[in-house]
Amino acid sequence: MRLRDCHNCEDFRRLAKARLPSPVFHYIDGAADDEVTKARNTAAFEQCDLVPRVLAGVEQVDMRTTLMGREVAMPLFFSPTALQRLFHWQGERAVGAAAEKFGTWFGISSLATVSIEEVGATVKAPKLFQLYVHKDQGLNRSMVERCRAAGFDAVALTVDTIVAGNRERCLRTGFTSPPRLTPRSALSFAAHPRWTLDYLFREPFSLPNLQTHVKQGTKVALSVADYFDTMLDPSMDWKAAERIRADWGGAFCLKGVMSVEDARRAVDIGATAIMVSNHGGRQLDGSRAPFDQLAEIVDAVGDRIEVICDGGIRRGTHVLKALSVGATACSGGRFYLYALAAAGQPGVERAIGKLRAEIERGMKLMGARSLANLGRDNLRWR
Repeated sequence: MRLRDCHNCEDFRRLAKARLPSPVFHYIDGAADDEVTKARNTAAFEQCDLVPRVLAGVEQVDMRTTLMGREVAMPLFFSPTALQRLFHWQGERAVGAAAEKFGTWFGISSLATVSIEEVGATVKAPKLFQLYVHKDQGLNRSMVERCRAAGFDAVALTVDTIVAGNRERCLRTGFTSPPRLTPRSALSFAAHPRWTLDYLFREPFSLPNLQTHVKQGTKVALSVADYFDTMLDPSMDWKAAERIRADWGGAFCLKGVMSVEDARRAVDIGATAIMVSNHGGRQLDGSRAPFDQLAEIVDAVGDRIEVICDGGIRRGTHVLKALSVGATACSGGRFYLYALAAAGQPGVERAIGKLRAEIERGMKLMGARSLANLGRDNLRWR
């Protein structure tokens, strides 16, 4: 299988599985407990149908939207994800270049493998920084200050990682950051020589946004669960979130909001946007899917805050359904991480290009000349 054989998210997933050592692939692919929520995130979109309109004169469609103060060319963007240079040596550089080419937001994690400063200097797309609040308050302040100096456009505070989810695939494979060599993992690394040679002989792996304050994850191998449980601040509350928003002073998003009550509190503290998200099913298994929660959250606060549907996106029609419910935009991680692992920047560009084409085609088939033409009268629930 080659990149030219990849036409949808599952194709990219298959190619990623072939090219990655088992511990690394299952870190991307896995989720919490029985992975019920991960499956539900995508399956939820199949519980409603699109109702097209015809004879609408849709030779051209306009996919532009404004999100967190920046106009973008399409209503789908790259949600911030950690450790990307473990998946392909190009890592965040590949994803940032694709975001710039397609005119959409690019998010990086606190656990990114390129620095805030490099992204700020090299990526012209709108830039979002995902802040994990650490027990080390100096580290938190440092990351916010570095984002301001680097010209980032928004900060997204992750609010659903007070403790780590139970990611049993990682327990079975022994995945750590950086990867730890064990007899079992050594066999998988040896069976994937291209990945192993890239990891050993290209730029050394690091977490440059953290290593000024902590060694864990860069010089000290640690599982993601152990990192979350030992390094992140479980006392974070609404006052802390409001304080971070004030310290940042720019467009501010809460990532991981799933209830109407929390969405209303996000409005109260002055957030610009919320990402309706369950962390890709990697935290609380058995929780609702973002799409399932979207309508009641939009009804409650959609006129006062931007609402992003994050997670489970595998098709352009999923984006159209979320927009029809009332989302401002959509985002996701696995749809581009599989493609990154499969083929680096060309893979990411092919994946986002396929989804963009699906959104455009879907809008034409639905008779929607712009995103403003999408509404709940385009949907029927089963």
